[in-house]
Amino acid sequence: MERIAIIDSHHHLWDLDSKETHYPWLSSNEEEAFYGSFKSIKKSYLLDDYLNDAKNQNLVKSIHVQAEHDAMNPIEETKWLQNISDNNNLKIPNGIVAFADFSKERVSEDLDQHLVYKNVRGIRQILSFDKDKPQYSHAKKDFLKDEVWLNNFRHIADRDLSFDIQIYPHQFDDACKLAKRYQNVLFILNHTGEPCLQTKEYKNYWMRKMQSLAEHKNFVCKISGLGMFNPSWTIISTEYFILKTIEIFGIDRCMFGSNFPVDKIFNTFDNYWNSYFEIVKNFSKDEHNKIFFKNAEKFYRI
Repeated sequence: MERIAIIDSHHHLWDLDSKETHYPWLSSNEEEAFYGSFKSIKKSYLLDDYLNDAKNQNLVKSIHVQAEHDAMNPIEETKWLQNISDNNNLKIPNGIVAFADFSKERVSEDLDQHLVYKNVRGIRQILSFDKDKPQYSHAKKDFLKDEVWLNNFRHIADRDLSFDIQIYPHQFDDACKLAKRYQNVLFILNHTGEPCLQTKEYKNYWMRKMQSLAEHKNFVCKISGLGMFNPSWTIISTEYFILKTIEIFGIDRCMFGSNFPVDKIFNTFDNYWNSYFEIVKNFSKDEHNKIFFKNAEKFYRI
């Protein structure tokens, strides 16, 4: 049986042994996140580690998404990743989603410095915020309600960059306003819209909010990260979110990602991708090509 060619649209690499790279969240004594302990990934995860995890799959290209490198010097991560890409046969990571903080006045300068590196395709600043559940908050405030942040976001619209947007469903209304305000920016929703709970009521809420986002044609969705929100996931529990996302956004606006090594906490690379294959097994060959390869290639211009 011919293996389906895949582009992994969301993964990370990090080197905790190098003096040139710095990941405060992986170097601190903190080992707990909202999804549980991340002690098992507090070690270097290099290209060889990633390729070893992916060795049983027909991995053709990949997208590296910022891994919370040093926020004061985000360009170093991009420089490091470009060097990795330039020195392996697959040119992985083929696309780089870098970090920039739009609450800072220097963001325009940071964007230009990132663009010096040829593989840079987009920017991510994690915006996930929940005032009622601080343990779920990644951002220090709800930047989608912050006028300085919103005004500074114009700098990405001036450049050929997409924005990977990671938010909770209760933030989707403000994301819709952002998409309408900056209609020439491609927004790539991370981690299937972060569905935190598995109850029927919450699933319906998540679905309605996803539908509101999908009305904006400059929004596409990355199906990934589901282990963070259901560590004991099964194909049956995952199937709902995957098929609903595809139904809502359409086959032309969805792609798959591994979120490795974060999701390695919960399962293997093979189990994730084999689950994806199983869930969409009745799709046509053309639909398989789109959701596993062509859409990521198009959205990230790789």
